[in-house]
Parts: sequence; structure tokens; C-alpha cells
Amino acid sequence: MEQDVESPVTIHQPKLPKQARDDLPKHISRDRAKRKIQRYVRKDGKCNVHHGNVRETYRYLTDIFTTLVDLKWRFNLLIFVMVYTVTWLFFGMIWWLIAYIRGDMDHIEDPTWTPCVTNLNGFVSAFLFSIETETTIGYGYRVITDKCPEGIILLLVQSVLGSIVNAFMVGCMFVKISQPKKRAETLVFSTHAVISMRDGKLCLMFRVGDLRNSHIVEASIRAKLIKSKQTTEGEFIPLNQTDINVGYYTGDDRLFLVSPLIISHEINQQSPFWEISKAQLPKEELEIVVILEGMVEATGKKVLYILELLSQYSSILALIIKAYNLY
Repeated sequence: MEQDVESPVTIHQPKLPKQARDDLPKHISRDRAKRKIQRYVRKDGKCNVHHGNVRETYRYLTDIFTTLVDLKWRFNLLIFVMVYTVTWLFFGMIWWLIAYIRGDMDHIEDPTWTPCVTNLNGFVSAFLFSIETETTIGYGYRVITDKCPEGIILLLVQSVLGSIVNAFMVGCMFVKISQPKKRAETLVFSTHAVISMRDGKLCLMFRVGDLRNSHIVEASIRAKLIKSKQTTEGEFIPLNQTDINVGYYTGDDRLFLVSPLIISHEINQQSPFWEISKAQLPKEELEIVVILEGMVEATGKKVLYILELLSQYSSILALIIKAYNLY
């Protein structure tokens, strides 16, 4: 997996782009090699893009489920705990107010008095009764009586809202835990990509393999060239994305990833590398983003369901190949 792809085939007089017609410089300048280049996508697959001056922040609240899933684990757990704590405190306060207004606090030791909730003698006991009601524990020590219609209505409201909170928060945690991002750590790309001859054609090639015995189902691969562009009208596009054909028309982009495979891109007249010479290539500011998508075999149904609802989690791995590594 860590070796470069090589081809010993020698072809006579093929039609080649500028890469094969120009001489390759023997050395790349040391200043360029040492200069740190800003990545559009980092090697771990995360986009190096920060959104600024976002004014319509209310759009995040309209899709609160996805917003919670996108949060970091520490914030997600904090919100998880806070939501339950706030709902328990809120309903505990209401239970205490009902008991206080009805006068249950003044007849705690009166055996002839029928309270709204038996054995409720303060805010702490009201808070405990709220927890027992929402979590359906029901220890039996504190129970609601049939002489309190407002308590019966509150019991119904808390039971319904508690079920909604449980479904929302547990569903959010389940989606976050079952994300297939960690599965990408066992997908390995070759250390270098190379440009070499294959079947009489100049090709950009790299290798990808899966370390696990459980296969990636319906795996597909695609590649994007990130490069600045200026249109014929003079418009400058700083991060223009161009598709790199890795077998879309022939079906080679759909992988059966049992053993390591060599992914090949033919540099022909439709290729974005056709007009780039060997001497010019090391000087170009460009990135190649390779994205491999698929479903985990062990949890195919769950991942498929997540991909349908949250398509942004379908990317399993992204690899960045810098221009000076293309040899």
C-alpha cells in the first residue's frame, strides 16, 4: 500500500499531452518545498473552510437535529444532560406549586387530608416525583391521587413531552454514535500518486485498499481538482472544482474493494491536466481531492438510513494529493 504505482511498459509514438513532451526539471526549488501550503481539505478528510459573517443563524435552529449531530461530543453530552435536567426541574417546580396552592404543605401530618401527590412535602420531593414520572420509574412511595384534576392533566402533559424529549435526544445520540467516520481509518491510500504509462496512455494513478475483512458495500470513488480559474470574461474563481474522470463512463469508479486496487485517470484531451506541462506542474497551486463512498457491511441498514437522512455523513474518506507528489 505504501509503494508507488509503476508501469514498465514502453510505448512508441503515442499521442501524449504536455507532460510527456516537455522535460521534467530535476529539482524543485527548496523554497517551494519548505513553504507551507494551505490545504482546501486536510489529510484527515476535514474541510479547511471556516464560515464567517453568517447572519442568518436562525437557519441552524430550523434544522436543530442536524445541528446537534454536528456538534462536538462535549457539547452534545452537555446539551443531553441539560435538556433532561431542565425538564425535570421545570415539572418539579409545577408539581410543587400545585401542592403549595392546594395547601398540601399545610396538611402534611393530617391523615384526613387527601393531597394531590402523597408524600410530597417540599421541592426536593417534587423534583424526585418529576424524575419518577418522566422516566416511568414509579417507586410507589409518591403517587398521584384521583382528587387532583390539575395533577392528572399535568401528568399527561409531562408523559407526552417526556416521550418526545426521549425520542429526540436518544435518536440524536444514536445517529452520532453510529456514524461511519471511524470506519474510514481502516481505508488506506498509497503514500504517493504517480504519472506513468499504462496501455499506451499517460495516466495519473494511486492505490486504495481496505484493511478489514468486512467489505465496503456499493463502494464508489470520485475525484475533484481544486484549482483557481479565470474565465474568458475575466471572472476569477479562486476555488474552482473540476471533475477528474476515474472511470465514470466505463464503470471503473464502482469498486469491489476486496484487495487493493489501482485507481487510474487517463490524461487525455478532456483531462484538466492536458495543458499542464511537467515544468509547469510543480508550480501550480492545485489539490486533488479523492472521495470514497460506501456502506459498512456489518451495519448496512443503519448506515443506509443515516445516509438517506443526512447525506453529508456519507463521505467515508478524503485524500489530498499535492502537485509536488504527483511524480
